[in-house]
Amino acid sequence: MEETLQKLRVQLELQEWPNVYFFKFIVPNESQTVALVNALFDSSSEVIMHPSKNGKYISVSAKEMMLDVDSIIAKYEKASLIKGIISL
Repeated sequence: MEETLQKLRVQLELQEWPNVYFFKFIVPNESQTVALVNALFDSSSEVIMHPSKNGKYISVSAKEMMLDVDSIIAKYEKASLIKGIISL
């Protein structure tokens, strides 16, 4: 995970901030897990959820205005604590 975040940091530092960032996660379709992922984003974020064909997972896409690279990395670190989450 740490290596992946370091690679992401290098890519993000090439962009100008603040800017809108697009997050994408796949999570098990369990109400508590979905609520934890939804809690990562504030009310100004655009969050879209789509269940998988068999209903076992939910795709979570979110657009949020991010101030800097550190805030994006911090959000991914918080997300990594959620059981069963896959960050795309």
